[in-house]
Amino acid sequence: MADTSVDQGESSELRMGSLEVRLAETAAEIDWAQALRYRVFYDEMAAIPTDAMKAQLRDFDAFDALCDHLLVIDHARGNGPDMVVGTYRLIRRPVAEKAGCFYSSDEYDISPLLNYPGEVLELGRSCVDAGYRTRGSMQLLWRGIAAYVFQHNIALMFGCASLPGTDPAALAEPLAYLHHHHLAPPELRATALPDRYVSMNLMEKDQIDPRRALNVLPPLIKGYLRLGGFIGDGVVIDHQFNTTDVCIVVKTDLITDKYFKHYERRSRDSQPG
Repeated sequence: MADTSVDQGESSELRMGSLEVRLAETAAEIDWAQALRYRVFYDEMAAIPTDAMKAQLRDFDAFDALCDHLLVIDHARGNGPDMVVGTYRLIRRPVAEKAGCFYSSDEYDISPLLNYPGEVLELGRSCVDAGYRTRGSMQLLWRGIAAYVFQHNIALMFGCASLPGTDPAALAEPLAYLHHHHLAPPELRATALPDRYVSMNLMEKDQIDPRRALNVLPPLIKGYLRLGGFIGDGVVIDHQFNTTDVCIVVKTDLITDKYFKHYERRSRDSQPG
């Protein structure tokens, strides 16, 4: 199993009321995260489970036993499956080497990202229980990611993010907006695999209303863009999950700088006067 330690540092920063964000510490907690993923992806979003997933009511694959699982836990819901109300799957380079690849390599040529110096982190399988999709819950998840990035000296984050539906024409404006305004530079540009590539260049730049396009984008993608994120070239249609996928790439400078300054200030303020 992956290294499940997260330096909690100022642990209060990773808690909010009854909610706490931390890595899964046991096989049972990973199972509870898989149960949440199943409810969100298959029950709510109507993805198509395999027979094995349907039998177990769990979303799982071979990466789960190797990677880290970031959890949002509500201690007010007792000590059991219901306490996991949010999750993110985190795959670092050493884990991908054990698995033989990163998950995203099934959809994108990520070789430019793998050639990036330093540690890289793949984010995926993000989901939050319907009753917890609040600004506070998402902020808590991002604090957990920031702590993980800081602890492991991550230089680059990437992963697939989804827009609902499998008809690119119906998503023409937001996809074209991403293509014209947020396309990754060549040295960081993952490209959809040739047999899965669908162009995002579906409208001319001057035909796009950026405000309208942004409003259509899912909150997760907008969050990545606020961090200075880039988009890979081309989308991939995922019929199992009923989504149109883009590849997100984020250099972590902004995250680590903000996190470092925050904790440096707290450390300094806590010194004896």
